[in-house]
Amino acid sequence: MAVSLSKGQKVDLTKTNPGLSKVIVGLGWDTNKYDGGNDFDLDASIFLLGENGKVASENDFVFYNNTTGGNGSVVHTGDNRTGEGDGDDEQVKISLNDVPSSIQRVTFTITIHDAEARSQNFGQVSNAYVRVLNGDTNEELIRYDLGEDFSIETALVVGELYRHNGEWKFSAIGSGYQGGLAALARDFGLQVG
Repeated sequence: MAVSLSKGQKVDLTKTNPGLSKVIVGLGWDTNKYDGGNDFDLDASIFLLGENGKVASENDFVFYNNTTGGNGSVVHTGDNRTGEGDGDDEQVKISLNDVPSSIQRVTFTITIHDAEARSQNFGQVSNAYVRVLNGDTNEELIRYDLGEDFSIETALVVGELYRHNGEWKFSAIGSGYQGGLAALARDFGLQVG
């Protein structure tokens, strides 16, 4: 039975699931009907953060053009350009035991590709969620439904896995940003052109 989280809640992952070493983080969403005439392309991106809350290099930013990070411990399974259909739209596979010790947090975000040019924002997106599955059994362990709290934002930090006393925990964040992926990347220490 999955633990359902609300914004701001934290939950033990490895402590309550002894022996858990591989997880799949699934992200999903639906787009509402609107008159813009452009397709929506939402993207999941992952930032591998050190103690200082920043990436050490561009290699710690995992997305559709750089699908592997953390010495192969974090793998983005690929871009879904439509968000159509049931189930997860994009997934990330993580081998918890192999995440380099310098990485303290694995942060999951969803952004809207070309949001400004297409006049799109998360007010036009519904049913966004993040869930954590046991990578060996596909059992859903944690689920966080983001709700409809966003209007003008073009990027969301949905949640993060983080280390605490030698165990991994999950935090449901649900923070919205304006400025899309570039704003997020700057906040996490990347130089954006």
